[in-house]
Amino acid sequence: MADVQETIASLKGIPTKDALLEMLKNTVVEVTFTKLNGDERVMPCTMLECYLPPAKEGAKEKKPNDKVISVWALEANGFRSFHYDRVKAVEEIDWPTFNDDEDDQ
Repeated sequence: MADVQETIASLKGIPTKDALLEMLKNTVVEVTFTKLNGDERVMPCTMLECYLPPAKEGAKEKKPNDKVISVWALEANGFRSFHYDRVKAVEEIDWPTFNDDEDDQ
């Protein structure tokens, strides 16, 4: 099964789902995908801890969906998701990080 996923990712010119998840945990990524309504979306997103809001106390964990990737959308400043099979392009990008020391200068 992994060979099929790697072949499809290679043909589309994108990382495998596992590789994309790893990228999201370590950097900011611009993902281009087709929304369910057919519109194309380009979304800078990440799962880097420094961008995520604090976890809410008592928040319910959602049941995982293998087809959907949930991320922190940087422009929307909120959680968004997309279907991996609708991804068209993935690119690592530079995005300003939050630095608490900037206020002291």
